[in-house]
Amino acid sequence: MRVGLVIYDSLQTLSGGYIYDRKLVEHLRVNGDRVKLFSTPWRSYSRHLMDNLRSHLLNLMARARLDVLLQDELNHPSLFVLNRRLRPRVSCPIISIVHHLRSWEQWPLPVRPLYRAVERRYLASVDGFVFNSQATRQSVEELLGRGAPSVIAYPGGDRLGPPLEEEEIVARVRQGGPLRLTFVGNLIPRKGLDGLLGALAALRSESWELTVAGSLRVDLDYAAKIRRSIAALGLEDKVRLLGSLPDPELARILKRSDVIAMPFSYEGFGIVYLEGMAYGLPALACRSGGAREIVTHRENGYLFEPGDLVRFAAILGRLIKNQDELLNLSLAARRRFAQFPTWEHTTAKIRDFMLEITFHARGVKP
Repeated sequence: MRVGLVIYDSLQTLSGGYIYDRKLVEHLRVNGDRVKLFSTPWRSYSRHLMDNLRSHLLNLMARARLDVLLQDELNHPSLFVLNRRLRPRVSCPIISIVHHLRSWEQWPLPVRPLYRAVERRYLASVDGFVFNSQATRQSVEELLGRGAPSVIAYPGGDRLGPPLEEEEIVARVRQGGPLRLTFVGNLIPRKGLDGLLGALAALRSESWELTVAGSLRVDLDYAAKIRRSIAALGLEDKVRLLGSLPDPELARILKRSDVIAMPFSYEGFGIVYLEGMAYGLPALACRSGGAREIVTHRENGYLFEPGDLVRFAAILGRLIKNQDELLNLSLAARRRFAQFPTWEHTTAKIRDFMLEITFHARGVKP
């Protein structure tokens, strides 16, 4: 197949969505497909909207002679009108890879109708969808209704290497020491690190430590706010901000951790929860979004309503004191990881879906 993929910035960008796209591109190329990237700079939302009035990206896509055009749904502000201008110039199907919807995030009330309208118009302009979770598909159907063909392809959790064996997990939990919490995500408001810090402040005198792995440069104002909060809450000796990490270093930190702590982060799926479970890390996750498809409440982690700082502090306080509960959650997390597909299975499923859509567009049977 001749495949196009529309993204912002670089495919090497560190985030769950870019990992998903990158793994798919790697699989397509290994299987002999030619993949052409259409990358535009990451800018403000308003400037992305102006992309629809320009012709550079439109002409590049129209001249590429593709069998299928993939678009990361993150790019929808740049494409919601452009796709309609593109239609008369291409015969290939357009498939959107949807990680989560912008319009489902917590935005100020005045801009929510705009985000919903733009996103709805974009979603109506494509021929099919690749979803990373049931929750993401449901969010699209609530906004758009049912219609276009789709596939749900859960992310893999094996990117960072082989999982830990149960004996290794038992040994880590039994060694004691401070409860080691890890937060993995770029420092942006949607990830909810400020709320996590607020909850942890209530446990300042307890035995725990938090490691934060994620870019400090995506939102400089928010990163500065986080640094100020750490200082104001008196948590400088308990919280480490490491910035972006290469995969081997992230794997090393996860192997030494006890819990993935992202209780107030809205995720369309939450690859980090699954990657943590490979090392026996229970997930303290947000009930909104796709986390509930990975995390079974009280079995391999806990689910929290957005902003429920008091309940989070209470449960974390119990885990600090109850090693047996932590061990049971950790072993259940490792077993949950084993139930999910590898990246090889996931990307193969997406490629089969792409072939089916492409054959149908040509009027031939796969």
